Amino acid sequence: MRISKDSIERLKEQVDIVDIISSYIDLKRTGSNFSACCPFHNEKTPSFMVSPSKNIFHCYGCGVGGDSIGFVMQYEKLDFAPAVERIAEMSNFKLQYENNFQKKPQSTLLEDMARFYQQQLHTNPQMLDYLHNRGISHASIESFRLGFSPQSFESMKFINAHHAHNKQEALELGIIGKDEAREYARFSQRIMFPIHSPNGKIVGFGGRSVDSQAMAKYINSPQSKIFNKSKLLYGYHIAKESIYREKKIIVCEGYIDVIMLHQAGFRNAVATLGTALSSEHIPLLKKGDPQIILSYDGDKAGINAAFRAAKMLSAISASGGVVIFSNNLDPADMVAQNKLEELKSLFTTPVSFIEFVLEQIIIGFNLSDPLQKQQALNEITAFTKTLTPLLQAEYVPFIAQRLRIAPNLIKIHRQNTKQAPILTQDSQKHLAESVLIRTLLENPEWITIAVEYLEPNVFECYNKEYLLVLQSQDTGQDITQNPYLRPLLINENIKKLQTLQEFKEHLKILVLKAYKRDLALIPRLNLRTKQKLESINTLKGKIAKLTQGELISYEKSISTL
Repeated sequence: MRISKDSIERLKEQVDIVDIISSYIDLKRTGSNFSACCPFHNEKTPSFMVSPSKNIFHCYGCGVGGDSIGFVMQYEKLDFAPAVERIAEMSNFKLQYENNFQKKPQSTLLEDMARFYQQQLHTNPQMLDYLHNRGISHASIESFRLGFSPQSFESMKFINAHHAHNKQEALELGIIGKDEAREYARFSQRIMFPIHSPNGKIVGFGGRSVDSQAMAKYINSPQSKIFNKSKLLYGYHIAKESIYREKKIIVCEGYIDVIMLHQAGFRNAVATLGTALSSEHIPLLKKGDPQIILSYDGDKAGINAAFRAAKMLSAISASGGVVIFSNNLDPADMVAQNKLEELKSLFTTPVSFIEFVLEQIIIGFNLSDPLQKQQALNEITAFTKTLTPLLQAEYVPFIAQRLRIAPNLIKIHRQNTKQAPILTQDSQKHLAESVLIRTLLENPEWITIAVEYLEPNVFECYNKEYLLVLQSQDTGQDITQNPYLRPLLINENIKKLQTLQEFKEHLKILVLKAYKRDLALIPRLNLRTKQKLESINTLKGKIAKLTQGELISYEKSISTL
C-alpha cells in the first residue's frame, strides 16, 4: 500500500519536529532553536540543532539534516514509508493510502457539519441580523464559514440521516454527547465558528450562545485525536500568508476580534481558543519568525493573560510586544467604531514583553514602603533570571529608575549554558555572503534584484548556494531541505536583512569586495603593462563609485581573467 502524497504533506504540516525528535533524544532550548549532542556521531559539544519555525534539523558536526521524517529514517534505520507510519502513529494521525486496499477512508463528518451549520445560518434571518449588527460583513461570514447550530433534535436528525454509521466518531469529536437516556447534539442554538488546522482542514468548532442566560457563553469541541486547543490558533489558516509576508502576527482573545480585524485589513490576526497562550503554541507562533503582538482586553483577566504570555515570550527572546485596550474596548469594538488609524498605531508601537512584565510587577507593590520595594526587586530578579545576560543588562537602567534605586543593586545572572559553536572559521570569514543567501531564502522576491548586481563568481564561499537559489526562482522548487542551504536557514548567528535598503547596502559591500579582489589579482596576471594599467584604472573607478555610495553591478572584466 502506498501512502498518498497529500496525506504525507498534511502530516508534515501537523507534526511538531521538536515533539518528534525530543521523543528520541534530550533537546535543550538554545535561543529560538533547540540543541543536543548529535545522535549520529560522537561529540562532546552540542552541534545538533532543531528549528521549530522551519521544521528542520541540522548537525554542524557531521552534516546530517532534514525534516522529522528524515530524522526517524536515520535514527531507526527505516525506509521512507515505515518512517512516515511511525510518525503518524506517534501523532495520532490517520494516513491515507492509494490502492484498493486502503485504510478507512477519511471522514467527511466535520466538513458536512460545517456545511449544515452554514445552511442553518443562511435560513435564519435573526441570526444573520445578529452578526451584521456586530459589524460582521457577509463576505466575512463566507470567508470564515460561520454557521448556526439549531436545536438539538434538528442537528440529530441531520446526523442520523447522513452519518448514522459515524456515531462513534461524532461522539469522539464532540459533535454529539451521550448520557444514559439519550444522544444529543453538543452544540445547540449557537453561532458556530469552524476551527481549522494550519493547512485548512476543519478539526473542531467553537460555539457562541446568543442566549444571555446560557451557562457558558462559548464552548469548544473537546480535546480529541485531531483537536488540541493548546496548539491551534483560530484563523491561522487564513492569516498565515499575511503573517509570513508582513513578519507580524496579532494574537487576540476572541473569534469575533479576529474576524473584525481581518475585515479591517489586519489579515495577520489570530486568536487562542478560549485558553491562555501556552508553550505549545510557540512552534506555530514562531513559524516565519514574525513579531508577536499580544492584543488583549484591558480588564483584569486580559491583563493577567497578557502578563503570563509576555513572561513566556520574554524567556525565548521573542520580538514584538503587548497592546492593551482601554475604556472596556476590544479590537472588534474599535473596528466597529472605525478607529482604524488608532488600531494601526497601537499595533505598530506595542509595549515590549519585558517592559510590560516589569511594569506589571512594579504596580503590584507600594514603592514608598521599603519592604515592598525589596519584594518588588526580588520578583523582578526572579523574572530577569529567565532572560539572556545582554537583555538583563539592557533593562538595569529601566528597573533602577522605576524602583528608584541604585543600578548596582540589580544583579545580572549569567546562564550556565554553552552555545553550540555553529559558525566555522570559514563561514565567519564569509559571513556577508551567508547573510545574503539567508535573506534571499526568506525573501525570494528580492532574487531578481540580486541577479541584476551579482554574478555567481562574486561569491568566494557560497557560489553553489547562490546558484541553487537562482535555480529555485526558475523552477519554483522548495529548496529549504537542500543540505547546502539548510545550515544557513537554521543558524541563528546568520541574521537575515530586514529592509530593502539594508539589502541594497549589503549588495554594495559584496560588489565592492569582489572588485577589490580583482584589483589585488591584477599584478599576478600575465598581462602587458598597458593592459594592467587600464584594468587597474577601470577597477579603481568602480571602487570609487561604490565607496561614494553608488550601487553598481559586478562585471568580470575580460582583462582580469
